[in-house]
Amino acid sequence: MSSDAEPPVARLTLFDLDNTLLGGDSDYGWAQFLIEQGAVDAEDYERRNGEFFADYKAGRLDIHAFLEFQLRPLADNDPATLFAWRERFIAEKILPMLLPAGRKLVDERLAAGDLVAVVTATNSFITRPIAALYGVRHLVATEPEVIAGRFTGRPNGEPCFQAGKLACLETWLAGLNRRLSDFAESWFYSDSHNDLPLLLAVTHPVAIDPDPVLAAEALSRGWPITSWR
Repeated sequence: MSSDAEPPVARLTLFDLDNTLLGGDSDYGWAQFLIEQGAVDAEDYERRNGEFFADYKAGRLDIHAFLEFQLRPLADNDPATLFAWRERFIAEKILPMLLPAGRKLVDERLAAGDLVAVVTATNSFITRPIAALYGVRHLVATEPEVIAGRFTGRPNGEPCFQAGKLACLETWLAGLNRRLSDFAESWFYSDSHNDLPLLLAVTHPVAIDPDPVLAAEALSRGWPITSWR
């Protein structure tokens, strides 16, 4: 998470990443990429990845079990290999997922002087360069633990997921000597009902290509619903 000092601004704009700014899921895409590289056992890894993805969509994901699974390849491989893989992953899997409509709004909010951040459950090793593709330098994400220059396969701190996403956001803002309540207007764009704790905490929640549960919630609360696809 970035802790750079920020000038005081009145508006905070937050974007979820997977299936919001991206027309796909970077976590799932990374797993498929590792399978294609022969870095993991294809049959077992694809089965477990699919199970976790189904649990996520159903709102019953055990985030700690998932992170044990998802961060293990970071611990099993040396950093040079991981960074080389990540560069190819961005080119092959992520660039086709970029959504021009999302980038347009990001550009508008940055130009307006908003404090803009990507807030995602996906770990920062995968997502930091993706946020950079959108011109966003602030990333609030699940942080993988690093000791002596190598990933341990464990998260560092609270996972940025469900209520933890709101907690991680508040921790990041505290590093800027701000609180969510300091902002006259705050926006959060998301596709997922897993993000309801943060959506309920901002002044302007917006559902982007929402899953069925979030779509129903947004309709009942009168939240805007739109598509960037």
